[in-house]
Amino acid sequence: MKVSIVEISRDEDEEILIRCYEVNEEVQEIVNKLKMDNPIMLGYLGEHVHRIKLSEIYYFEAVDGKVFIYCKDRVFEVKQRLYELEELSHRMNFFRASKSTILNIAKISYVHPSLSGRFEAVLDNGERVVISRQYVPVLKNKLGL
Repeated sequence: MKVSIVEISRDEDEEILIRCYEVNEEVQEIVNKLKMDNPIMLGYLGEHVHRIKLSEIYYFEAVDGKVFIYCKDRVFEVKQRLYELEELSHRMNFFRASKSTILNIAKISYVHPSLSGRFEAVLDNGERVVISRQYVPVLKNKLGL
């Protein structure tokens, strides 16, 4: 099977095209994986509802009974509870980093030990997130350490 990638300009729509002789089980599995790999979340910013790809999310955080989505430079409110988001995202690159935070491991630039067995993650956008010591083994497991 030949795989081709063509880079396009930002003003064009992204598209995945599968050319095959027949839609067999393997092709259907690829299609299902593509559809499931980047689910869309609804984020609320004022009166507007935004569609946010899971891959664009840096972390989820619960604050004062509300849950927020943190992206590169914007913060959205989300209607789901943290435990629901954890169930939705655990198969992806996300893991529970503390009682109130679920972190996208793909957005971590680097981690370093902090006080009392905790770790601190520095994200691609420069933000710092503390990883509680009880979740450090989960992080190490996800990183393959």
